Amino acid sequence: MVNKKTKKITLTALMITLIFIGTFSIRFPNPTTGGYFHIGDSMIFTSVIILGKRNGSIAGALGGALADLLCGATIWIIPTLFIKFIMAWIMASIIDKNFSSIIGAILGGFFQIFAYTIVEAFLFTWPAAWGALPGLTMQTIIGFLIFIVLYHIIPVLCFVFISNTCVFFPF
Repeated sequence: MVNKKTKKITLTALMITLIFIGTFSIRFPNPTTGGYFHIGDSMIFTSVIILGKRNGSIAGALGGALADLLCGATIWIIPTLFIKFIMAWIMASIIDKNFSSIIGAILGGFFQIFAYTIVEAFLFTWPAAWGALPGLTMQTIIGFLIFIVLYHIIPVLCFVFISNTCVFFPF
């Protein structure tokens, strides 16, 4: 028999890895701010669905920060840790209030765009922050669209492969 706590830790580690891969493997650098655009947000949204508020937020924060560390964007490690955690927490909080995961992802994505723009203005300048805004917005939208596709596939995968452990998909 598999211990539920062990299974939760394993799934969280798996989602940290998937977020890291989604963030690290396909990225487009932004020379203005030293950051980059990626598709890892789709995996963060997905982690909230699979793991719930606490572990989904932790996975989002750690997976994103680890990617920043290993790709050399060290100035972004701490902001990413907080912004990705809060983005996932917002999504999960919206879901907890019986709203759609899609609405939660949209509001979490809005927070991310706002927060990174403020951090970029603080670290660099407002023109640099405004210059990065279209790429950040596209990153969030593309992550959201990939999440929508995954959102329709996850219930089947959870049921078949993970044995009914998805938090927000009742079976």
